Amino acid sequence: MHQIKRALLSVSDKSGIIEFARQLSELGVEILSTGGTRRKLEEAGVPVRAVEDYTGFPEIMDHRVVTLHPKVHGGLLALRDKPDHMEQAGELGIEMIDMVVVNLYPFQATVAREGVSMAEAVENIDIGGPTMVRAAAKNHRFVTVICSPEHYDEVIAEMKASDGAVSDATRLRLALDAFAHTGQYDAAIVRYLGAQEDQASKLPRYYAPWFVRRGGELRYGENPHQDAAVYVGVDASEPGLAGAQQLHGERGLSFNNYLDLTAAMEAARDFDEPTAIIIKHLNPCGAASANTLAEAFTNAWTADPISAFGGVLGFNREVDADLAQIIFNSEYLQQTVAPRYREESGDVESTIIAAFIEAIIAPGYTAEALEILKGKSKNLRILVQPDFAPDARSRDLDMKRIPGGIVAQSQDLASVKKADLRVVTQKQPTDEQIDSLLFADRVAKHVKSNAIVLVQGKTMVGCGAGQMSRIDSTLIASRKAGYRAEGACLASDAMFPARDGLDAAAATGCVAIIQPGGSIRDEEVITAADEHDLAMVLTGMRHFWH
Repeated sequence: MHQIKRALLSVSDKSGIIEFARQLSELGVEILSTGGTRRKLEEAGVPVRAVEDYTGFPEIMDHRVVTLHPKVHGGLLALRDKPDHMEQAGELGIEMIDMVVVNLYPFQATVAREGVSMAEAVENIDIGGPTMVRAAAKNHRFVTVICSPEHYDEVIAEMKASDGAVSDATRLRLALDAFAHTGQYDAAIVRYLGAQEDQASKLPRYYAPWFVRRGGELRYGENPHQDAAVYVGVDASEPGLAGAQQLHGERGLSFNNYLDLTAAMEAARDFDEPTAIIIKHLNPCGAASANTLAEAFTNAWTADPISAFGGVLGFNREVDADLAQIIFNSEYLQQTVAPRYREESGDVESTIIAAFIEAIIAPGYTAEALEILKGKSKNLRILVQPDFAPDARSRDLDMKRIPGGIVAQSQDLASVKKADLRVVTQKQPTDEQIDSLLFADRVAKHVKSNAIVLVQGKTMVGCGAGQMSRIDSTLIASRKAGYRAEGACLASDAMFPARDGLDAAAATGCVAIIQPGGSIRDEEVITAADEHDLAMVLTGMRHFWH
């Protein structure tokens, strides 16, 4: 263990610094400091030595050059167990610095302000701070580096228990935190300057989305033989699911829970009306919009109560007591949902097991609803994210890892509106069908390609997801819908490449279709729709999801 005799303090975030410095001084540590930090300590009566008095060189160029001096960095980087290092230090009057307490100019906060100029942003790029932090972290065998007030108490406690020393393990851990701190800082600078660069591409030349830190280890990954953890974005554009608070559930979230809850949240926040989404293996097996969340959830559950077993729920409104009463309610499932499903779909054979739900994500819960839900099951994971759909999420790119790198794209946040529709058939869709088609198109956006969705009103009644052939997806959606396919509206996430897909769609019994168009055989497909007396609209907007 290496005893701390001299510390250099220079912080932008001054919370807790006076008390920390006072306790260092009481432990016999000499304190060097600069600028505003030094003045704050002097005003509080803490003994402090100005860095410029130590170096014999004044602060120059509007505080741009302060600690960039051999007497500072020699004191940080000297190897105490290497005689020639110590001999050179003695000859040059370099005193050892055993601790650095530095946090950097508030670059992130500066560029987050509305209307900040490039000049002001650049002035808040710290140079001396990161240099000292990295020097101290590199030489962590002998130097303790602290970049956050959250570490003050633990370091003081350890010094008091160890005659002014800090353990090797603590110094290594703090060094890693320090390199993460400067890494995060550099990522923020790259992000900002990349956005200022004038370039033809809408995608930045370098992409540093945000720095991540491990939030917690998971029981395992997608399968039991895989290790897993959740990593939380530091300075992410939105808190998102990684920043959601778990209000209930004895077990933490699994790797698969995170993926399914992401799918539920992404789908739910894409709708304006009260909407309920039920996700199973990343795909919606239930989706509905209605006047209330309870009505929407009942409708969504009735779509496919067989697949909903073990699913996760996403809601875009505060969960109230009426909704909470029917979630995870097997009696309600058997007495209300199941009979309605069997009557409407014609499926009288499939086994509807129980109302088991893995997890819920919503922007809020009433106190009564939360108490009701907590009483449902000790293992029901209840998550809340009040910042459910912030505009800032549009700034992030959608990334997928490939061997040796990533592919990145802008977020698919666009949705088709009524004005975007182009009716291409002789039969015109009714206003009610237009509403249903728009709802179906938005649901299909969250279904794995090839995606076919059948809806009645604003309730999904059949879903075909992830098939290699659009015809196969249509057959699956039709089988799921049963009787409900008759008179339904159908959405396809991409074009029908030939009339055989349209013929399969017509065979479901649907009466109106929404699809992007864009096939070289569009005219053939439109002719087929006319032959089947279907209304069809083209959107020009594809929603592949892989």
